Amino acid sequence: MSAHPHSFPPPLPEPERAPRPPRLRTALLAALAAAVLALLLFAWLADEVFEGDVAAFDARVRDAVHAFSSPALTAVMRTFSLIGYQGLIAAFAASVVIFLLLRWRRAALWLVFSVAGALVLDLALKSAYHRPRPTPFFGDLRHDWSFPSGHALFSFCFYGVLAGVLAARLRSPGLKVLVWALAAALIAAIGLSRIYLGVHYPSDVLAGYLAAAVWVSSLVAADRWRRGRNQAAKS
Repeated sequence: MSAHPHSFPPPLPEPERAPRPPRLRTALLAALAAAVLALLLFAWLADEVFEGDVAAFDARVRDAVHAFSSPALTAVMRTFSLIGYQGLIAAFAASVVIFLLLRWRRAALWLVFSVAGALVLDLALKSAYHRPRPTPFFGDLRHDWSFPSGHALFSFCFYGVLAGVLAARLRSPGLKVLVWALAAALIAAIGLSRIYLGVHYPSDVLAGYLAAAVWVSSLVAADRWRRGRNQAAKS
């Protein structure tokens, strides 16, 4: 039997359709759960640090990492440490300019908000906890506060968010995985470099990652809530 004369073929799927409200709600709840979990872990770690309960852990990890020291490895770790500070500043400025030139305004705003929040967190938390720096293995003793590691905090916020905005614009699953893997490896190497050089305790680095996770998860939650509200207003 032939098709009804007034029937129409189904509409083609939209290639970049925004997530439906149920998916947005799931993403919102997941981001909120991640933020709360990271906040609880940070609070627990901070309490353990200032009760002195992680001193043995910090000492063991510092000694274990330093046991692998060599001139070549020291040069590599100094490079990763630079990538986590001077290199990060240069990469941040270049990324924002490039995104604006490409008219990726939302991506540029993500980077600006993530790094601005990291700066506020770094200054506020270091001023609140006043943990002295450890005696470094390489270089001179710094006289600013140690907890949390600013390199760990900033690298997570910047390189993690940069990976997110780039992966969102890639269609190949393999390339998405590659971008996330490179970002994760870089963030981990920057944190390890601070422990290797002896300028931070391992607990400082973990605290930096946790503080960054709180901030980035909160940004994701706020974005999903905003998008869900806008979709509800249009429906």
